Amino acid sequence: MPAPRRAEPEPAAAKEPVRSGILNIDKPAGQTSHDVVQAVRRAAGIRRVGHAGTLDPMATGVLVVCLGSATRVIEEIQALPKTYRARLRLGEATETYDREGEILERHDPSGLVRDQVEAALQAYRGVIAQVPPMYSALRHEGRRLYELAREGIEVEREAREVTVSRLELVAWEPPELELDMTVSKGTYVRSIAHDLGQDLGVGAHLVALERSAIGHFEVAEAERLPRVVEAFLEGWWPALMHPLDAALVRHSAMIVDADRETAMRLGQQFEAAAPDGRTTELVRVYDAEGLFVGLVSWDALHERWQPAKVFPRPG
Repeated sequence: MPAPRRAEPEPAAAKEPVRSGILNIDKPAGQTSHDVVQAVRRAAGIRRVGHAGTLDPMATGVLVVCLGSATRVIEEIQALPKTYRARLRLGEATETYDREGEILERHDPSGLVRDQVEAALQAYRGVIAQVPPMYSALRHEGRRLYELAREGIEVEREAREVTVSRLELVAWEPPELELDMTVSKGTYVRSIAHDLGQDLGVGAHLVALERSAIGHFEVAEAERLPRVVEAFLEGWWPALMHPLDAALVRHSAMIVDADRETAMRLGQQFEAAAPDGRTTELVRVYDAEGLFVGLVSWDALHERWQPAKVFPRPG
């Protein structure tokens, strides 16, 4: 069952209390993801606000922000594939792997041709082992890596398996180039830029980055932060809000009757038709009126559906 479509903006007569929902925000350059969350929190007058995947301050593009009970689907959104448009500069390697860091080495990239870059990119397609950068929010013995890096401390990082399902060279303007890619959770685009430069023997770093999509949340439909703030202050914020099940459209759906809905809301298992195909997948549940109830998983041992996440009725 598809998630309900958003309504067009219509100013409300009065500001309503904000309950829950999802915002697709186009993060501006120069602000942290936390800055955006704080701006939404203040404008909405609600503390329970979080985002579904950090963007570096220099980056722009899709930042999915969840409010209220929608924060419970953040993990689902984080698991969605992410699409980026990245601009790299060849010939300079930096400490942070992007334009914000100190230049550590310089080389002349003028001898490189497009075919060499295309050939080098092949190593970054599919499932790859990627070493995360020191300037990252990952932890080592309780401390953020970027904190250690700022103190001049470098520690060994284990390579992590990530998936680059699509990687295309879309612009070749030496010494710069642009890549378009779709990657899995945990992939560092900065590391791809740095490592590609090392493979080419000239160094490289990231000079611009736009996250163009997280799953079906696309930058073309994202809202500017000032417009989001205005919507909350003027009372027409529901027009910008996606329902929380909009983050779950990759899961199949079922409709249940009132008795099964009641059982689900009480955390009890219930009988219904067994799932088709994989039994490990979560399934969306809607009531007879088409309102989203929550997520269930299949208990193969007892041949019943087990509530996984249940959400309050709207209103």
